[in-house]
Amino acid sequence: TRGCRFCSVKTSRTPAALDADEPRRTAEAVAAWGLDYVVVTSVDRDDVADHGAAHIRTTVAELKKANPDLLVEVLSPDLGGDADRVRTVATSGLEVFAHNVETVERLTPRVRDRRAGYRQTMQVLKDAKAAAPHLVTKSSIMLGLGEKDDEIRQTMVDLRDAGCDVVTFGQYLRPTKRHLKVVDYVTPEKFDEWRVEAEALGFLYVASGPLVRSSYPRRAVSFADESRRRRGRRR
Repeated sequence: TRGCRFCSVKTSRTPAALDADEPRRTAEAVAAWGLDYVVVTSVDRDDVADHGAAHIRTTVAELKKANPDLLVEVLSPDLGGDADRVRTVATSGLEVFAHNVETVERLTPRVRDRRAGYRQTMQVLKDAKAAAPHLVTKSSIMLGLGEKDDEIRQTMVDLRDAGCDVVTFGQYLRPTKRHLKVVDYVTPEKFDEWRVEAEALGFLYVASGPLVRSSYPRRAVSFADESRRRRGRRR
């Protein structure tokens, strides 16, 4: 139901109803693939009372029922910024809660749907960590949209203040001519500089490169295991 200007997923004001059998079928498919790590993502569903939070929670439960050893990352929508909905997802049994800030604060109104806010994203990450302190939380930033260096640095600081553990940086690529133009192509060397700066701020893990996407790093298994270790220490 959102229309971000960087994303080519089709938008609908009246999408089809949620498929109640989707969580079970998703779990069956993942089990058949023999995965040890899976990323579950979702479109925004502002038309649903809880924005799909219970549906995502049920999906995680079905995945874990099918394979208790499976590591699960959820790339979550903002759920309308509602803390109870965020808690529903964050306490579903997943290892990694991801929610992308996408860009710097100044560019957010131009890049993202009007219902998605920079500060709202930071609050969602805070609420997820508050609901389940053992969770590894994660966010991603697209570069090449006209952001300035000091704005990227401030975004990293804001993510750390929100308790975000993992950050990824990737190059924005224009999906169609109807979407935002690429302002600049960031060099691999500059991506390396951002990785070094982010690591110095204390992020648990940083992936930074032109072809990096939010669910890119195979190292994800390592920081999902960190989530399980944190959970064990809290018992």
